[in-house]
Amino acid sequence: MALGKQVEESLSEATGSLRNALSYAARAERPIVCTQIANLISEIDSIGSFDGIMDKLEEFSNEKDS
Repeated sequence: MALGKQVEESLSEATGSLRNALSYAARAERPIVCTQIANLISEIDSIGSFDGIMDKLEEFSNEKDS
C-alpha cells in the first residue's frame, strides 16, 4: 500500500519547511540545532523509501504464496 497523495504532499511540504529552517539555522544557531534539523529531514525522506520497500516485500510475499 503506497503512501497516499496527501501524505506525500504533506511530507514534501514538511521537508521544504525544514530545509528552509536549516538554511537559517546554519547562519545563526548552534551546530546541534542544525544536526537535529538535518536528522528530521533524513527521517522524513526515509519514510517514502521504507514504504516502497515494504510494498515490494508484500508483492514478493503475495507471489510466493500464489
